[in-house]
Amino acid sequence: MIEAQKIKAGRFILSTNVLDKNELSNEEILLEYKAQQCNERGFRFLKDPLFFTSSVFVKTPERVEAIAMIMGLCLLVYNLAQRKLRQELATSGDSIRNQVKKLTTKPTMRWVFQLFQSVHLLIINGRKQMSNLTEERRKILNHLGSFCSQYYLMI
Repeated sequence: MIEAQKIKAGRFILSTNVLDKNELSNEEILLEYKAQQCNERGFRFLKDPLFFTSSVFVKTPERVEAIAMIMGLCLLVYNLAQRKLRQELATSGDSIRNQVKKLTTKPTMRWVFQLFQSVHLLIINGRKQMSNLTEERRKILNHLGSFCSQYYLMI
């Protein structure tokens, strides 16, 4: 009974409009389908309450298009930053702590954003400085590159 249910549950249909098997094999179709999961996780990020999309009220189709464009650009930047950080960590053999304090080479940008929530710009006697910029946060910024580091006054 259980084995029959496993077999039944283990099948699903994928379809495509590419009919030439030489152009796109069944294995390639499956790989493309699985690659979409990354995008789906990205849209979950956009729906997150931390992103505040639910607090935006749009009335016209033009505003809906505009907010969709902004959200798409945010998702692009989010994914590019996550990819860069993960690549840099893998290349250097370095890692950072995740939410449960374990070292990882594949952190999410959501976690990285949460790590940086307590970092603030202070201006004291006309001089700018950052508060709560720990060594771990500096390490992350170094992996993200000089463009990110400059915003935290590291250059």
